[in-house]
Amino acid sequence: MGLGRYLMFVLMTALPVSAAQAALDAKGQQEVRALLAFVGASHCTFIRNGSSYSATEAQAHMQQKLDYLLRKDRVNSAEEFIERAGSESSMSGKPYKVSCDGKEQLSGDWLREELERLREVGG
Repeated sequence: MGLGRYLMFVLMTALPVSAAQAALDAKGQQEVRALLAFVGASHCTFIRNGSSYSATEAQAHMQQKLDYLLRKDRVNSAEEFIERAGSESSMSGKPYKVSCDGKEQLSGDWLREELERLREVGG
């Protein structure tokens, strides 16, 4: 396998992607993967319904919500991922928060800022 094919394989298998993710175009899939990786690699604490969770727990939770939403064909863009899987509890309606370096903010705002940064860097 050539280097190019190997790198593509690594990128495609780096994070689990549901087969139902076909609803997202290639750019949307790439952005959502990058956002999930950003969450998991952060050193932040996530606050969901008053309880604190690690970055990897938050990533896993958002992945589960994404998989469910994709099965229901309810995510067609990175913005919809943020709105429906990364911003608030679907059970209580309470917003998710993130605490990084002592600064607490809404997770939806935090994710939208990262998406904007990704788009600026990516072109």
